[in-house]
Amino acid sequence: MASVLAELFHTLVGAIALPDFIVPMPLHPVRLRERGFNQAMEIARSVSRQCGVALLPEACKRVKDMPSQAGLPWKEREKNIRNAFICEANLAGKRIAILDDVMTTGATLNELAKAIRQRGASEITGWIIARTLHQ
Repeated sequence: MASVLAELFHTLVGAIALPDFIVPMPLHPVRLRERGFNQAMEIARSVSRQCGVALLPEACKRVKDMPSQAGLPWKEREKNIRNAFICEANLAGKRIAILDDVMTTGATLNELAKAIRQRGASEITGWIIARTLHQ
């Protein structure tokens, strides 16, 4: 599925200015072991190849293991994800696209963007494959 989603996504981003790097949404190591793969990473690999944009899979890490955002009320998601990420790469002056499979409230995306901004990124864009709607 990752290559199909990446191909569809590539047709949409072809008309925009591309970033310098793609950072896939990291999973906490415990969650990664449970799942066996990071869906955002798999999609990001394909998008990276198709768009010709370098992938930075190790630039950022999820350091806080917390309950799934999906099981929380909307208002608690921002608090739950606070300080969940660290970025170790020097991103000074770089344009970064954070790639994630699904966005609901944007709390996770915003928190990772904060960590990336602290490392000097000049522009951060969210590349999202699917968007859930508030009900």
